[in-house]
Amino acid sequence: MLFDDNFGFITYDLYNGLSNKDSSKLVSIDEGFLRGNMFANEYKPYKSYTYKKIIPKTKREELLLEIMELSFAINDLNLYLDLHPEDGKMLKKFNELVEKSCKYEMEYVKNYGPLEVIDSTSDEKFDWISNPWPWDNEGGTKYV
Repeated sequence: MLFDDNFGFITYDLYNGLSNKDSSKLVSIDEGFLRGNMFANEYKPYKSYTYKKIIPKTKREELLLEIMELSFAINDLNLYLDLHPEDGKMLKKFNELVEKSCKYEMEYVKNYGPLEVIDSTSDEKFDWISNPWPWDNEGGTKYV
């Protein structure tokens, strides 16, 4: 709801009338990541442009892509739940994705190191300089 000085509260739906019955029409996580939208009926391509499937070349890239896709899906569903907090079905899906994301992030950290800079007081060496740089093109893709 928005507040209008002249008329009081007015309703405004940011998803152009997306109702709870439409919330079950989610696309797969990988397709939603490529499209930039998790909702099947909300994707409108620009002109004749299409998205290109991302193909990871290593196990590390595959796991990182999974984490990125889950993170996007979680953020998109979070926006939906901000507007539709009563949608229990979508909240359940959101919680499932958060749990899955945590599992994948822990696996990545265990096998390849941290995903983000962590403020730590340990005496261990901080080896960011030895990690691949975006222009190193390790494994066929660029890390950004």
